[in-house]
Amino acid sequence: MDIGSNAATSTQPKLNEQYDYKKIEKIAHGIRQWVLELTIDKNGCYLSQALSGAETVAALYGGVMKLGKSQAPYIAPPFGGVPGENNKDYVTGSAYNGPTGPGYDRLLISPAHYAVVIYAALVETGRLSPESFKEFNVDGSIVEQIGAEHSPGFELTTGSFGQAISQAGGIAHARKMRHEDGRVFLFMSDGELEEGQTWEGIQAAAHYKLDNLVVYVDVNGQQYDGWTKDVMNIEPINSRIEAFGGTCVTVDGHNIEELVKASQTPTEGKPLFVLCYTNSAQGLPELDYRKPNLHFVRFRDHEVEQFKGILEDMKKGVR
Repeated sequence: MDIGSNAATSTQPKLNEQYDYKKIEKIAHGIRQWVLELTIDKNGCYLSQALSGAETVAALYGGVMKLGKSQAPYIAPPFGGVPGENNKDYVTGSAYNGPTGPGYDRLLISPAHYAVVIYAALVETGRLSPESFKEFNVDGSIVEQIGAEHSPGFELTTGSFGQAISQAGGIAHARKMRHEDGRVFLFMSDGELEEGQTWEGIQAAAHYKLDNLVVYVDVNGQQYDGWTKDVMNIEPINSRIEAFGGTCVTVDGHNIEELVKASQTPTEGKPLFVLCYTNSAQGLPELDYRKPNLHFVRFRDHEVEQFKGILEDMKKGVR
């Protein structure tokens, strides 16, 4: 059956045949490795977001979402300008996630500074070339430090936090009206739960019974100004989301089986939220001492050789 058609298909999510749990684990390991290497080479990067979100993003690309083959160039082209009369062939970065037909799932990224995590996942799943990944934050490249709608894996520009849930809700509502089988997945960060628009979006999604909307939240408990609980306490997240009409599941954000199975939670006409509690130094305990100041990581001079050694160990598979 053509997954791009409107024909009825099973709505029960299944693990993609291409991957198993071990391979998803390998994707997560690769995400950390790529971003660590970039952090060393570029003298700074959003490394902790990769450490906390690696398994979640790996599970989405490797097991949870129904995606087709990439429709974008393996080697990322230079930025071609914004859409307009002279740029009618413009496509968004979502082409790297495959076609958007009725039977395919859609992925939206809310925290644009997690872009490097998405790029690394695309490399690990064969959708983007390693050479393109190394164009990260180079002038003229679409592989931007802060993802925009033309960046690989991105469908929206979400520079201001908390916007994407409303956009995801609109897309999910339209898909439901068209009786499309594909679901809309949204990846969020926990700090966005401090935004009022987020709660308006949750309430609207519940009102319109958008059970085709699945939101994975990276709850790493930290943000630019420190611990989230100290900046603005958002707990208990699960009961608050449920009070706004959503279905909520709490998982260990580094347990791939839990991440995959959470997507199968019955929702009964409600949007599904998966709270992924994570560690912002997962896989690199050498960074524990810096918590919660890990929003953007630069290695100090005396640390560079240490982390180069760790990177080599990761490449050899010894950690």
